[in-house]
Amino acid sequence: MWIGWIEVDFLLGDVHSLKEKRSVVRPVVAEMRRRFAVSAAEVDHLDLHRRTTVGASVVAPDSAHVTEILDRIERHAASRPEMQLLSVRRRLVRADEI
Repeated sequence: MWIGWIEVDFLLGDVHSLKEKRSVVRPVVAEMRRRFAVSAAEVDHLDLHRRTTVGASVVAPDSAHVTEILDRIERHAASRPEMQLLSVRRRLVRADEI
C-alpha cells in the first residue's frame, strides 16, 4: 500500500474577511474530494483571510497511481483563477516504511 499527501499553499485574490475566505476555500476542498476521491481539508493559515493551505491525501496499491493523482491535484490547484499558487509540498511513502 502506498500513501501520498500534498500541501498546496495559496494566496487568495480579492478577499477581505474570513467569511469571504470560507466561501472561496470550501468549494475548492469539496471539488478536490469529489474530483480526485481524496481526503482534503484546509490545514494551515486558518486565521489569515488572504492565505490558505489545503492538504490532500490518497492511498493506493501502487506508487504510480498515487503520483498520478498528486500530479493532477497540483495541476488543478495551479489552474484556479481566484487563487495564486505559492508552493507545493508532497510526500509518497510505502505503508511498511512508516
